[in-house]
Amino acid sequence: MFLAAHGWSASKPSRYGSAVISARNDVMVGLDPGSTPVEWRISEGLVAYEAALALMEARAAAIADGSASELIWLLEHPPLYTAGTSAKANELIAARFPVHSAGRGGQFTYHGPGQRVVYVMLDLKRRGPDVRRFVATLEEWIIRTLASFDVAGERRADRIGVWVRRPDKGAACEDKIAAIGIRIKRWVTLHGVALNIDCDLSHYAGIVPCGVCDPRYGLTSLADLGRAVTLTEIDVALRREFEHLFGPVARSQSATDSLVPSFPAI
Repeated sequence: MFLAAHGWSASKPSRYGSAVISARNDVMVGLDPGSTPVEWRISEGLVAYEAALALMEARAAAIADGSASELIWLLEHPPLYTAGTSAKANELIAARFPVHSAGRGGQFTYHGPGQRVVYVMLDLKRRGPDVRRFVATLEEWIIRTLASFDVAGERRADRIGVWVRRPDKGAACEDKIAAIGIRIKRWVTLHGVALNIDCDLSHYAGIVPCGVCDPRYGLTSLADLGRAVTLTEIDVALRREFEHLFGPVARSQSATDSLVPSFPAI
């Protein structure tokens, strides 16, 4: 049975056979675990965005065709900005880094070293074609991962992503610690989440992150919150909490795999 989270009611059985939590009246978290374990891969170094995008597109098509297994891909990118389908030109303040059209939902965001990017390629046709439930489950995944490091992440009805209260910055101040942006093609998901661990937060100054310009809302990372956490520690927590919410991960794989060429980490 899952524990209740902020803004969510007590857990109840799912018609898919796994425990879930009610949210926002009719949205649930926790998905059908699927028919086979999910492939889990971690790339070392910094992966070029164009290469990641091409791999995602090809893998998602193969999943939809039934010729490849679902995939969770953990990586880091070199410093760059991505523009979602709702990005506005005036929200790119200064193109300090390369700007890529992502094809996902949302506005501008930043990726760079010290941020764990997780690309999530799952078949919602088999797991349940409920987009809101999928997004809520991504949020819950990050919230539970953060709890492993004594950080209280929270969701907001009017702001996608995971937020941390910052009373030290003033009344009603909150910082985003994880961004979520997805695309769904033939009911297979692409893109996913980006969790700030120890990235350079000043790099966000070149954009209006996710279109949020209210001065009460900023950006943070685990390091900014005083948590010294390694990528390896984050990856272990992510995998553990993923299995609780999405189902089993294939156990026979090597822990690390270079799906595409990468640059040395800097």
